Amino acid sequence: MPAARSRTNEWRRSLEELCQKGGALEVAIARDDARGHDLVWRLRILDVRDAGIVVENPGAFGKVMPLHVGTRLMAFIVIGQNRWEFRTSVLEEILPGKYAEGRNGAARLAMPDHVERCLRRHARYDVGPLALPPVDLWPLLDPKSVVAAERANELAFAALVEGKSHEPGEEDSLLPNVGPKVTAFLANVGGGGAGVVVEPAQAGALSRHRLFWVRIDLGDGCPVPIVTSAKLVHTHIDSSQRTYAGLSFDFAFNPAHQKTVASQVERSIRTLERRQQH
Repeated sequence: MPAARSRTNEWRRSLEELCQKGGALEVAIARDDARGHDLVWRLRILDVRDAGIVVENPGAFGKVMPLHVGTRLMAFIVIGQNRWEFRTSVLEEILPGKYAEGRNGAARLAMPDHVERCLRRHARYDVGPLALPPVDLWPLLDPKSVVAAERANELAFAALVEGKSHEPGEEDSLLPNVGPKVTAFLANVGGGGAGVVVEPAQAGALSRHRLFWVRIDLGDGCPVPIVTSAKLVHTHIDSSQRTYAGLSFDFAFNPAHQKTVASQVERSIRTLERRQQH
């Protein structure tokens, strides 16, 4: 069998096996310029056919954020040390009910004509054309102290929605009672949390603390950064000794802040979609 055909069969077979096991496709909205940052979603694969790949809708913090027909995407099949990446687009928006696992609806993506295969020699945030958002983490020493900082962030985002330009100000520098900062990158975002990658020199805080204050810069897609507290739920170290950390966002001391965070994520998605249309 020719080598090219063998590689094609390999990624298609891997995609079908992921679907059977309830696995996920990593997806980001394609950008045509260098502005902004990319959000990567891990979307469960519901069906794989010649007519397309069906994935669950992205969502965050109790809010469904369906992708619209025509939206161009970068997609990644990730299995162990193997990774395939390809461009695709949304062919169909599927309402809830057609797929039992897709309770919040789904999207059918175009099956690619070809994929690029590469080994995952680097960290999760080394993902070719993507520019993943930087994340600042601080060990949170007093969980109750987050309320004032979250409220300032809510007011800044509300002003942005009303059309007022945002300049970094007091709400960006206002911190709860925290320890020394750790710098990371956002690997992916999910329903109620996020995955981040931390360099070895800064990973020590992850073994000493379980609660963090998080600041995520979404770039000009949403110039008001996401801030919230988060619980560390799991970690693992990759072959480059970088630490991947799974975080679950915690709104226990300010439940209303969850709505603001969800709206910030959605604003970033819709901004990227609008730019494609222009």
